[in-house]
Amino acid sequence: MPQRHSKNNNDLAFFTYDEKRKLGYGTQRERLGKDSIKPFDACSLCLKPFINPMSCPKGHVFCKECILECLLAQKKDIIRKQAAHELQKKQDKEEEQEKLAAQRARELDAFDQQNHGAVPQYSNDSRNSNQDKNGFHGANSVKTTSYEAEALRTMKAFWLPSATPEAAVKVEAPSSHTTCPEGNEKLKMKSLFPIYLTEDTSESDKSSLDKSYLCPSCKVTLTNTLTLVAVSSCGHVFCKKCADKFLAVDKVCLECSKGCKGRDLVQLEKGGTGFAGHDEGLVATDFKHLGSGSGLGLVRPSSKV
Repeated sequence: MPQRHSKNNNDLAFFTYDEKRKLGYGTQRERLGKDSIKPFDACSLCLKPFINPMSCPKGHVFCKECILECLLAQKKDIIRKQAAHELQKKQDKEEEQEKLAAQRARELDAFDQQNHGAVPQYSNDSRNSNQDKNGFHGANSVKTTSYEAEALRTMKAFWLPSATPEAAVKVEAPSSHTTCPEGNEKLKMKSLFPIYLTEDTSESDKSSLDKSYLCPSCKVTLTNTLTLVAVSSCGHVFCKKCADKFLAVDKVCLECSKGCKGRDLVQLEKGGTGFAGHDEGLVATDFKHLGSGSGLGLVRPSSKV
C-alpha cells in the first residue's frame, strides 16, 4: 500500500498549503512581458509614439500637446476648487453669524423671563375648559422662542426619505501648483524643455511608427535596455555611457557644441523589458482569496448518479 503524503491526504478538516495553492489562494505573481512595458519613445499620457516630445525636470517624456492640455486642465480645476472653497467659507461665516444671532436672542428671552416672569393670560371664553385658575394651558402656554421656531421649521426627519439630513461636505483649500501627471511633483510650463532624438536614416523603408533612434556619439540604437540622458539646455539625447564619459567631463554638448552643466543632464524615465529590470518593478502581484484565483474553488464536483 502506498504511503500517504501531504499532497494526496484529503481527509483533513482544513486545507493544506498545497491544496490552497491549487485553489488559487494567496499572493499570485506574474512577470510582466514586453507588451506591458512602455517604450522609451512613447508619451506617458497617450501611450503613443510621441510627437514634439517634451520632458519635465524629472525625466518624464510627454507629447507637447498632451502635457499642455493636461496642465491647462489642472489650472481650470484649481480655479473651480478655489471658487468652491471661497463659497463654502462664505456660507460657514453666514451660518456662524446666524448661530450668534440665535444665541443672543435666547439670552435676551431668558433674561426677560427671569426679570419679568410669566404673565398670566385671563380669558372669559367658556370653551377653554382645560384652563386652570391662573389661565395657563399647561405645556402649550410656554412661549416658543425664535430659535425654537426656526428649529421646528428646519427640523430634519430621518424617517422620511425627502427630509433625510445630509452630511456636510467640507471642501479643502486646493493647491495652487500644477503637478506632473507621472511623478506628482510640482511642474510649471516654463520648466518643460523639448528633446531631440537622432533618427536612424540607414533604413528608409520603415514606416513613421517604426522609427529607430541612435545615440549621436556612439551610434548605438536606443532601446529600453539603455539608460538615456537628455541635455536640458539644448534637448539632445545621449546614452548614459557617453553622457558620463564626455558630457559630464567636457561640459559641452557633442551634437551642437553648446555648453552644459552637471545639473543640465536629465535622466529620462522609461519602462524596462522582460529581460532587463533597470530597477523597475516588473512583477505584478495580486492577493487572491480562496477559490478566486484559478476558479477551481468555485467549481462543485459533479454528483455521481
